[in-house]
Amino acid sequence: MLLKKTNIEEKLTRAKIDDMKSEFILKEVYQILKSDSVNQERIEKNISGGRKVVENQFDFNQLETDKIFHISQIKRICIDYRLRFLNSKYFKGDIPQEAIHKIKVLEKNHSIEVKGFKIVAPSKLFKLKDKDDPLLFAPIGNDYFYLIHKWGNDLHPLRKIMMWPFKNIVNLTLLVLVLSYLVTLMVPEGLFSKASSSAEFWIVCFFMFKSIAAVVIFYGFALGKNFNPAIWNSKYFNA
Repeated sequence: MLLKKTNIEEKLTRAKIDDMKSEFILKEVYQILKSDSVNQERIEKNISGGRKVVENQFDFNQLETDKIFHISQIKRICIDYRLRFLNSKYFKGDIPQEAIHKIKVLEKNHSIEVKGFKIVAPSKLFKLKDKDDPLLFAPIGNDYFYLIHKWGNDLHPLRKIMMWPFKNIVNLTLLVLVLSYLVTLMVPEGLFSKASSSAEFWIVCFFMFKSIAAVVIFYGFALGKNFNPAIWNSKYFNA
């Protein structure tokens, strides 16, 4: 069997075509990467810019209903766990690439540019980096927000209980009363008089209450602390 002779011209032409295909593929990949890079820069700018946007024109048929939250629900959670709900421009942590990717997918599916990002996170995350769990939202309209991404670690399981005293003045007063009572129980009998009595106990308890309350008030005023309902959407450090 005779082997077919090699046509150099054909091989040269085919090599040229292959090179053109390779060049086209490289250009296409370059354009995709360039477009993706531009989109990433734009999204990061929108997040860091944090411009106030009332709503994004999402296609509601494509939204996941379990990720839609009303402002009242967000407020309740922020108050219970002493979190803040602020424009993303105040956030000082890092936005993970997974969140950026989800925004890109969201924009592609809904054919819009998502703006007006807001974040739920502990106060410290709006001032310095920490490891707690932020939530990234985008406004839908009528005080509804769409949860785009959650990252980081979960909050401490006892955070709600630990933040209970900071919900209002009544809770804080009750805590001070309980602490005063417990500290009074620790005072040795007969420390102030030879014969202990209930009157002496309540006098010491009242003294302890004033002392602990003074420390709490000093701490609150010195550090500019406030109760949860007053800070959940405040952008000020000393709120």
